[in-house]
Amino acid sequence: EQTEQTSSNTTQAAQTTNTELQFIKPVDGEIVKEFAMDNLVYSNTLQEWTVHTGIDIKADKKTVVKAAEAGTVKTIKNDPSYGLTIIVEHENGFQTVYANLLTSEVVVEGEKVEKGQSLGTVGNTAAFEIADEPHLHFEILKDSAQVNPNIYIK
Repeated sequence: EQTEQTSSNTTQAAQTTNTELQFIKPVDGEIVKEFAMDNLVYSNTLQEWTVHTGIDIKADKKTVVKAAEAGTVKTIKNDPSYGLTIIVEHENGFQTVYANLLTSEVVVEGEKVEKGQSLGTVGNTAAFEIADEPHLHFEILKDSAQVNPNIYIK
C-alpha cells in the first residue's frame, strides 16, 4: 500500500513541473505602452520611433512590484538604459524582467520568490523612458527571446 502512495505522489510532482505557467500582472495599472517588436512605437525620451521589448504598466512611484510567477531572482542590476532592473528565472525557459524600479532591497540575487511576492517598487530610473510617467517596464522572455507579455498574463 505504501509503495502505491509514494508513486502517486511522484506522478503528481512530475505533473506539477509541466504545468503551464500562469503569470500575473506585476502591478495593477493601465498598459501605457504595448509590446512592439514587429512595429515601432514612439519614444518621447529618444524623440524617435523604436521597438519596445516589453509593456509599460502605469503605476505611481513607490507602488509595490510583485513577482509575476514563482522563480529565482537571477540578477539585480542598475542598467544604463533600463534603470534598476530585476530579472527572475522561472521554469520552462521563462524569465521575467522588471525595469525602471526605484528600489529592490526586498530581494537578493539567488533568492526563491513566490508568485505575488514583493520584489521592489516602481520608480523612474530608466534613462530611455525618463520622459514617460512613472511606470513598470515589464518583459517576459521564453528561451532568451522577448515575447509579448499580454499573451501570458492571466
